[in-house]
Amino acid sequence: MELTQTAEYALRAMALLATLDDDGLPVRTPDMARAAGIPLHYLSKVMRRMVVARLVRSQKGHGGGFVLARPPAEIRFSEVLEAAGYKLEADHCAFGWGRCNPLGPCPLHPTFSRLNVLTSDWAAQTTLGDVQRDPRTVDRVRAALLARPAPLAAARPAVAARRSRTKAATRSE
Repeated sequence: MELTQTAEYALRAMALLATLDDDGLPVRTPDMARAAGIPLHYLSKVMRRMVVARLVRSQKGHGGGFVLARPPAEIRFSEVLEAAGYKLEADHCAFGWGRCNPLGPCPLHPTFSRLNVLTSDWAAQTTLGDVQRDPRTVDRVRAALLARPAPLAAARPAVAARRSRTKAATRSE
């Protein structure tokens, strides 16, 4: 099973929110993007899908962000994947013969049909409540949320030095 980029990002974002669910505090999109390693504009689109699917609530304004709309144990991975636009197709033919046909099977049918069943069962039975709640994981997620990007001068000393020289040269003219 290979997830689309959108589906993977949706699972990452939702797992992050589930990990912090006990806090009850909204998580801002820029903080979530940084902590989960998801491009900000892409995450905004993913989270919009989660809001539309009523898996998260969006709180606007100061102190706003996203929180889970239901307890983590009530949100199945299949719901997250569906909201992200990922379709678990139990009748997909891995050999490229259109739809899976047990009466006219392809060479991969016996093994691939088992994989499809296992994947569908996994997504239907796994919830955000199953996300690891190890205190080390929670601490690591919190640390990632609190980490701030390095200032420009520290992140790119050569660029900052060049800008300083340009400003100094402009002032002396």
